[in-house]
Amino acid sequence: MFKFTGKVLSLSAATLMVSSVISSAASMDDLVKAAKAEGQLTTIALPHDWCGYGDVIAGFKAKYPEITINELNPDAGSGDEVEAIKANKDNKGPQAPDVIDVGLSFGPSAKKDGLIQAYKVSTWDSIPDSAKDADGFWTGDYYGVLSFQVNKDLVKTSPTDWADLLKPEFANSVALAGDPRASNQAIQAVYAAGLSTGAAAGEAAGTAGLDFFKKLNAAGNFVPVIGKAATLAQGQTPILVTWDYNALAGRDTLKGNPPVDVVVPKTGVVAGVYVQAISAYAPHPNAAKLWLEYLYSDEGQIAWLKGYCHPIRFNDLAKNGKIPADVLAKLPPAESYAAAVFPTLDEQGKAKEAITKNWDAVVGANVK
Repeated sequence: MFKFTGKVLSLSAATLMVSSVISSAASMDDLVKAAKAEGQLTTIALPHDWCGYGDVIAGFKAKYPEITINELNPDAGSGDEVEAIKANKDNKGPQAPDVIDVGLSFGPSAKKDGLIQAYKVSTWDSIPDSAKDADGFWTGDYYGVLSFQVNKDLVKTSPTDWADLLKPEFANSVALAGDPRASNQAIQAVYAAGLSTGAAAGEAAGTAGLDFFKKLNAAGNFVPVIGKAATLAQGQTPILVTWDYNALAGRDTLKGNPPVDVVVPKTGVVAGVYVQAISAYAPHPNAAKLWLEYLYSDEGQIAWLKGYCHPIRFNDLAKNGKIPADVLAKLPPAESYAAAVFPTLDEQGKAKEAITKNWDAVVGANVK
């Protein structure tokens, strides 16, 4: 069932708010009608090569051609997305995001700050309780693990664990795929490096991760550039610490030029869950809800899987035999994920605070 927490209004289709409980095809039709009347959806921080988002967006456009998608700042980090909501509270123009896709720890903080609104998709019951807000303010969408994406033309022997990155042969080679002061992906990478040292989960691992990157920077191995497939191919960032799905998608995009190795480290294997939420100030709230309905449908979930992400409803889809065999065959072997840990919200929150507040003082590298 759909569940919307809020007041029910009897207005025109253009401003229709879906009733508190939707349980029929007719009610879904009402949502579609209202979303089409709004005619636009504004997203933010959705690069097309991230998690198969290019195909996900194309799928939504094909299904609902009446709704134009306005894509803001594809390379923004989770913190930037939240700031975009804050900056546009009183702005209903094209710079105001309707929806955000952020790291797990950003969901509760955005809820606490009153920046997002509650909405439960029709597939709500098949989403694990541990990956969603009980009131529907944010919902886990997919996850992956931190990996090393390696340019094999420049790096002959790939690192197999975090400690390897400190070796002299990797001088001027190692980069993060975001700014650790704002990007969830980069924050989780620093955290994973800390866990690999044996530090306890939470603040201790965050602090240990900062110490690791301090050593990496002092050794001359760290490159303070936000890395992506292009910088890897050009040799600017020969080793990129990034989510496995981004690394695998990048490998496909580069098509062997250069050849790319994707390595899940032996230790410090951190699984990161991202979450969807609707801005409390969304200019197009019904289009936002319809977007979430699409993302959490079988079609949307499998589209993410094709982009090498593990969708949050993966177990439900697998149990019901809905995952195409050719899609499963392209994923890394299951044993690569055997040691993966899913940090709790508390652990992530404490680590995030330690990393974002102390990166400049401890590491002193201005990543941009």
